[in-house]
Amino acid sequence: MLKYVIKRVVLMFATLFIIVTICFFLIKLLPQDIPQEAAQQEAMMERLKAQGYDKPIYVQYYRYLRNIFTHWDFGTSWKIQKMQPVTELFIERLPPTVLINLYSLLVSLPIGILLGIYAAIKKNKWQDQVISTSVMIFVSVPSYVYAFLVQYFLYFKWGLLPPTVYSLADAGGSWFTFQMFKSMLPPVIALAFGSVASLCRFTRAELTETLTSDYMLLARTKGLTRAQATSRHAMKNAMVPILPMILGGFIDILAGSFIIEQIFSVPGVGQLYLTSINQLDYDVFMMDTVFYTFVGLLAGIVTDLSYGFIDPRIRMGEK
Repeated sequence: MLKYVIKRVVLMFATLFIIVTICFFLIKLLPQDIPQEAAQQEAMMERLKAQGYDKPIYVQYYRYLRNIFTHWDFGTSWKIQKMQPVTELFIERLPPTVLINLYSLLVSLPIGILLGIYAAIKKNKWQDQVISTSVMIFVSVPSYVYAFLVQYFLYFKWGLLPPTVYSLADAGGSWFTFQMFKSMLPPVIALAFGSVASLCRFTRAELTETLTSDYMLLARTKGLTRAQATSRHAMKNAMVPILPMILGGFIDILAGSFIIEQIFSVPGVGQLYLTSINQLDYDVFMMDTVFYTFVGLLAGIVTDLSYGFIDPRIRMGEK
């Protein structure tokens, strides 16, 4: 198991290095937009010279990596926030992305799992058919469609919630006020639809297979009721593949949702990523690329390793 963990971690950082290298060299092929203001132009030229932009590209890449590992310096934003370090800008945008996706996951977990359990218990009955049909629809529809529906009904029709997320000034200067939570409900609801459907479908599939296992028949013959056998035996075994999916989801919440953040004007990392692409803010784009790549690779490793910790019978990497 230890050898497998070390191997996966080494491969993760090797993959991260390859992706970052490709993105860096491709970005260097794009033109650099120099600002018109004399003071800002002089500051930018000095900054670019310090980063080695007047040197060969491999020297630039070496200095870029050196600045990251020695000073945690990912560069400077010249378009989104003029002359602000990228790391500071990224940290400012991280809390709303984490909060919205965390709220969405906390809402979708109990609903999705409970609906999946109910559908498995009522297999092939009308309740199961209704839930399965609804899940198929919710999985197929993109999240931005739910975003527009939430805005239409909850804001335009009923006036219950605001159409966009409040700024810190409007919400009392904190991300944890009631006003901020209320403004975050529309994107949370829009994100929760897909998560509820995925969890429900996965839970139903695993629990349905578990309920037809031989040990469930043995438990019933020993005198346990269907509810007792399901809660004591079936649920424990069905949760083995479901819990790693949940653990991976807790890491994936950092990634956020690009489209949802754009629709609801969430000042998060996803919106920052799209803005950096539109405004050609290359250092910000590289920071977000490193972040999203690392989060995706880490989620995959945690999901795989959690199988072995949840169920001792599973050991990764053994022959």
